[in-house]
Amino acid sequence: MSRQLATLQDGLALTLDQLLARQSFKWRQYQPGVLAACVADMDLGTAPAVQAALAQVLQRVDFTYPLRDGRKADRAVAHAFAARMRRLYGWQAEADQVLVLPDLVQATFAAVMAFSDPGDGVIVQVPHYAPFREAVEGTGRRLVALEMRTGADGFQLDLESLEQAVDARTRVLILCNPHNPTGRVLSRAELDGVLAFAERHALIVVSDEIHADLVYPGARHLPFASLSQAAAARTVTLNSATKSFNIAGLRCAVAHFGTLQLQQRFHARLPARLTGAVNNLGIDATVAAWNDGQPWLDAVLAHLLAMRDYAAQILRRELPSVRFHVPQGTYLLWLDCGALELDQPAADFFLQHARVALSPGEVFDARAAHCARLNFATSQPLLAEILDRMVMAVRAHQRRRPPAPH
Repeated sequence: MSRQLATLQDGLALTLDQLLARQSFKWRQYQPGVLAACVADMDLGTAPAVQAALAQVLQRVDFTYPLRDGRKADRAVAHAFAARMRRLYGWQAEADQVLVLPDLVQATFAAVMAFSDPGDGVIVQVPHYAPFREAVEGTGRRLVALEMRTGADGFQLDLESLEQAVDARTRVLILCNPHNPTGRVLSRAELDGVLAFAERHALIVVSDEIHADLVYPGARHLPFASLSQAAAARTVTLNSATKSFNIAGLRCAVAHFGTLQLQQRFHARLPARLTGAVNNLGIDATVAAWNDGQPWLDAVLAHLLAMRDYAAQILRRELPSVRFHVPQGTYLLWLDCGALELDQPAADFFLQHARVALSPGEVFDARAAHCARLNFATSQPLLAEILDRMVMAVRAHQRRRPPAPH
């Protein structure tokens, strides 16, 4: 298969040697020779503006208790988030209603605990990012499944079936948009449907929008809280620069409360000290990313679009039995390998026979061992090798299978 792609941006993606030199979980958890297409890190560097901000901190040897512009340092993150929401979406997000904390998973747990009690129902899309399930079941809540049904336009929310699943003790809906692992970006009409459902059932919506920056032409991200004042009044928006600017290890995220009343409800259950504080490097990297990193992100999006389309082209041509919808956002491809008739979970098969590490489908849905999630945020040569290995493994499997009886 072709290994050349004219649109590849020189120097944007890291080489295999550079990736292996890192101490990253993605590349260090497997045996040598395994190519990682799993953990949601990009095989890229980060924005020059971010690197410059970090270099300044290191040059000053400034690891003190921080202030920024005479204010608590986390307020710089809150104001950068609010300004970015106004600039990108016309959403008047209030900086005073932003809680800055180290981690979006932490924020998810905190919101579930603040707005529900043990035994209450919490709605989660299926398939879903595994920590959502942990935030529900690990705190004694009940998971209420919002199925993502595949249709002509990709995965869609089955709100009709959800009506039968909720009860008077269903309190929270965790919404992931753009969606991990399917890459679906919900339309305005779909979000309006979610809002109407949330209003009927008096639900708090915890909207994880960490992949909001990673949306491709033809789709558009809309912050859930920006739909209306009614939407804002019941929404906690979670976001971070960590995915789009490739700085996950710097640990900085935000939770925006749509109203002061919602914020007060949260802190009545969870004092601010309980959610901790962010370190200097995370603060300065996030502010630099959101305020000055857009030119780099624009180049990244062009590269990711090329990688997405390349992966889709190769899979359609070489592995037509593997079903998928081209993602509208994220750098993740949800692969349904059921038609391959493998005798083991799909991710196990590709790890064993292709030496390619994908994220196991059963992590996202216990019924989805025949699925796997592929991360295409890498260089074109590496992606070509990953896909080559997958194709060869499947072809070898097909040769080993006994012929169908006549």
